[in-house]
Amino acid sequence: MPRWTRNPLPGTAEHRAAVPGEVLAGLRALGQRADVTPESVLLAAHAKVLAALTGRDEIVTGYVTAPGARPAARRLPIEPGSWWTLIMAAHQATAALPQDHRPTPGRGGGAGRPETVLDPTGEGGPDAGALLRITPAHRGGELRLRYRRDTLDAESAARIAGYHLTALARIASDPDAPHHSASLLSDAERRLQTDGLAGPRRALPDRRVHELFEDRVRERPDAVAAEEDGRRWTYRELDVRANRIAHALLARGLRREDVVAVVSGRSLSWAAAVLAVLKAGCAYLPVEPHFPADRIATMLTRASCPLALTATGSTDTLDTALTMCPGTRSLSVREAWAQRRGDDSPGVPVAPGDLAYVFFTSGSTGEPKGAMCEHAGMLNHLHAKIHDLGIGPGDVVAQIAPPCFDISLWQLLAGPLAGGRTLLIGQETVLDAGRFLDTVAEGGVTVLQVVPSYLDAVLTLLERHPRELPALRCVSVTGEALKPDLVRRWFAARPTVPLVNAYGLTETSDDTHHAVLDRPPDTGRVTLGRPVQNVRAYLVDEQLSPVPLGAPGEIALSGVCVGRGYAGDPDRTRAVFLPDPHHPGDRLYRSGDFGRWLPDGTMEFLGRRDSQVKIRGFRIETGEIENTLLRIPGVQDAAVVVVRPPGGAPALAAFCAGPHALPDRLLRDGLSASLPPYMVPASFHWRRRLPLTANGKTDRNALKDRAAADPAGTAAAERRDAPATATERRLATAWSTALGVPPDRIGRRDHFFDRGGTSLTAVRVAIALDRAFSPKDVNRCPVLADLAALIDSRDPGTGQRAPHTGQRPSHPTERPRPADRPTLGDRPRPADHAKPV
Repeated sequence: MPRWTRNPLPGTAEHRAAVPGEVLAGLRALGQRADVTPESVLLAAHAKVLAALTGRDEIVTGYVTAPGARPAARRLPIEPGSWWTLIMAAHQATAALPQDHRPTPGRGGGAGRPETVLDPTGEGGPDAGALLRITPAHRGGELRLRYRRDTLDAESAARIAGYHLTALARIASDPDAPHHSASLLSDAERRLQTDGLAGPRRALPDRRVHELFEDRVRERPDAVAAEEDGRRWTYRELDVRANRIAHALLARGLRREDVVAVVSGRSLSWAAAVLAVLKAGCAYLPVEPHFPADRIATMLTRASCPLALTATGSTDTLDTALTMCPGTRSLSVREAWAQRRGDDSPGVPVAPGDLAYVFFTSGSTGEPKGAMCEHAGMLNHLHAKIHDLGIGPGDVVAQIAPPCFDISLWQLLAGPLAGGRTLLIGQETVLDAGRFLDTVAEGGVTVLQVVPSYLDAVLTLLERHPRELPALRCVSVTGEALKPDLVRRWFAARPTVPLVNAYGLTETSDDTHHAVLDRPPDTGRVTLGRPVQNVRAYLVDEQLSPVPLGAPGEIALSGVCVGRGYAGDPDRTRAVFLPDPHHPGDRLYRSGDFGRWLPDGTMEFLGRRDSQVKIRGFRIETGEIENTLLRIPGVQDAAVVVVRPPGGAPALAAFCAGPHALPDRLLRDGLSASLPPYMVPASFHWRRRLPLTANGKTDRNALKDRAAADPAGTAAAERRDAPATATERRLATAWSTALGVPPDRIGRRDHFFDRGGTSLTAVRVAIALDRAFSPKDVNRCPVLADLAALIDSRDPGTGQRAPHTGQRPSHPTERPRPADRPTLGDRPRPADHAKPV
């Protein structure tokens, strides 16, 4: 039963609801016609209500068989069908022996005690601490609900009584109608959910994002708009560079809504390229240079991309991908600048509904999905960020997300749009938590967004070595579920800096919910908050009808945020992009996420209904990894699950089946050839066959248990030499904690990334050892013994550097910087075995 009260009180209360006369007459006529008992009808209605409240297809309720008797547990399957089907199931349940007390799960009353009790005798009696007891009175003319006030309030009790009356009315009027498509909600509750819980309505300017940027250029041409590694571009300089590239794109014959791939790492040149694509009236498609050639080619083909904007000396994988896409030409940024076709804006008219960008996410069929979003949705999201995070002139927004992550776009554009500036922080700096904090402090960063796993690493360093971050005034967290403990730790370290928990999907123009936190949550959960401006969020059943308040339902989004669909993929578009039945003319997106409304009007995230997961902020369809594994010769079956080791970060574990085990390296290389590094599992497990459930499906729960018991996978069976030196033992202990692997399973010849390490876990290990080495050192020396030798070579006594103090280096050489300023596409590439954050 959902709990619904903002003010829990002791004791119980009672709500009475009259059964309308016409309903009573209809039920009596039904009983005479079909010889069904009133008890069966009442139990059928009660079961329907419980199914709606719990979101389950089988319910358990207490049922009183005789006046004054203790309630007996009754199970009812709620299968699709007519009300008659449900009544017959209820009749069978009431015909069971009273002593049939099978164990049933319950909360608040101990095992075997149902949370609700139905007493059709009308006499009352013991209820064993049930949360809700329903009793008919006055010959069925009234329903009485006795409820615990620590669980329900008077308003929610009245709603539940209303659900029962609606179910009884539907049975009386048409018992042959399908019950599974019948909503129990009143018109008032439906209006509340479809309109009253929506985000605030705010008018958007009739301008596009790049046009608003041009307005800022005219207002403050000489102010700094963007900065990277000491280089600063003013608003005028960034605008001129973007205009030159835009004119070069138009000279190539590009038209409105043509998709332009920007193949680049994060840099000032990347910022100019993004704005240029928008100014030319085209749609922006981010492509990371280190992606496999097959994946780049798939993205370019699905998006019907006629041109790729590249850097001089692009990667081999990009060159290979372009040979696979004869319809895609390339143009280097350097060449576009050199043409100097015009420093003024090209002035291409762009409508609010024109395509703004395409972001590719993982797809369950083995092919990535290209989510298409329009200018109005992008502008609404940027304005929501500016409003809710309070971004304005003088603010510095940190840009740290890779281009393929949709949050990279608002991190890049929100600062200049609000009259502030963007600070692009390089990947090598992000992977060194100490240098990252130095950069945040020295750059005057006021607004920062990170994934929770990275915030955890940064907090660990701040807890070990406290320091001031005087300008920082707002931190947003997104990409993964935010845990209450992390929130508590944050406010213990930075009590005056609010956290904003952001939730959204690429298909809905990024974040659709903001929960602004100024203190740790009073309960044991961190909510998603309320929808942002001009966004409607529903919690719906399979028929897209709102579920009762407090009940679990699928999160569906509507309004300006909803994108156009998936590029080149009409079938998957039709499955989740639908007309909004509650607001005709608008689009609705079915997210596949589940949540529930809370009494304060915020939404709680409950999880996903399918195989989609998030690892380090990246959205991953495990089905895509499984399909890729099945293409490797020798793999007959495959399943990928998420494991969450104690104290460690979530990681992917792959299970493969076949007659002969294949080496982990072969499987890893096979996946790396077509998937980005963050989609390659941390561990591989080989079985003759995968376990199955009773209905013949892969038993993923059993696989999760197996992966938790053997986190290292097949490689764990190999003999390992124990760490031999003091430094090796210290490293092994740190690896064990960060990777969630037992200490005795760490050997001196173990490879950090083969054991499931990522660049983020390397950050954690470096912090645990007071930064005796950097994550870059782990890329160079991923074998434990080699890394220990490197540490010892720096300080034979302890192998440690001086602990990080947060002080500025006394000499520039003490804080290494890249020798050359990066250009478009020069994002530092990790070694082939590294997995970028």
